[in-house]
Amino acid sequence: MAGIAEHERQQEVLRLLDVDGRVSVADLVHRFGVTAVTIRKDLEVLERRHLVTRVRGGAVPADGADEGAFEMRLRHGAAAKAAIARAAAQLVPDGAAIALDCSTTCYHLAQELRGRRSLIVVTNGLRAAELLSDSGVTVVLPGGTLRRSSWSVVGDFGDSVASRGRLSMGFFGVRGLSREHGLMELTIEETAVKRRLAAACTEIYALFDSSKIGRFALHSFTAAHRISALYTDDGADTDALAGFAELDVAVHRVPVGPTHEITPRTSA
Repeated sequence: MAGIAEHERQQEVLRLLDVDGRVSVADLVHRFGVTAVTIRKDLEVLERRHLVTRVRGGAVPADGADEGAFEMRLRHGAAAKAAIARAAAQLVPDGAAIALDCSTTCYHLAQELRGRRSLIVVTNGLRAAELLSDSGVTVVLPGGTLRRSSWSVVGDFGDSVASRGRLSMGFFGVRGLSREHGLMELTIEETAVKRRLAAACTEIYALFDSSKIGRFALHSFTAAHRISALYTDDGADTDALAGFAELDVAVHRVPVGPTHEITPRTSA
């Protein structure tokens, strides 16, 4: 991960804290290929933002840091995520029943879907649910455990979604993706939720900015052959996604600007 930008490095530190509960300067130096001085400066910046508390040799999450961590992820790559969300929103007709996960790109998609008529949204994202709750959209939240760092409900909620009928489409952010393993996440809790949501969807769409390509992930939640399409930004390496096109998965590289148009679907 040498050469990673300061903002992305700090975002990764927050993710590691979310997973492990602690980071060490030595491990971060090895991970990012930078000096200990650089890492300490990163931790100082995060501490000033009340996102971490520095301890001897590293850092731990600060009290009340969870909301800040979500907001930091939401701001990262915001223009690309907003463009991807605008393109994906045109797939959703009035009256549809869909799934959104708790990713920040799906939060941007929720913003685009406000005001749709007779729309039903099943989501484990509390921020998306809150955003849609006063817009006339019917919001369904599965059960589970609150995870404040992503403002989501996580855990295996059984067949509480699938047993209620099919969802026409589902939209998912990813930690990573590959032709062999499909759409992937890092933690088993997030994976369990996404597997259940995806299993209830007829069509599955992955929404991710180009920084997610080539990133490490552990658990698959959707096999590649089940993906209807990938939506990313025009910074994505075409060769890196060629394996999906070979599997007849549509790949959309969305320009980060106002010019991208997709013909909207009409209600059935």
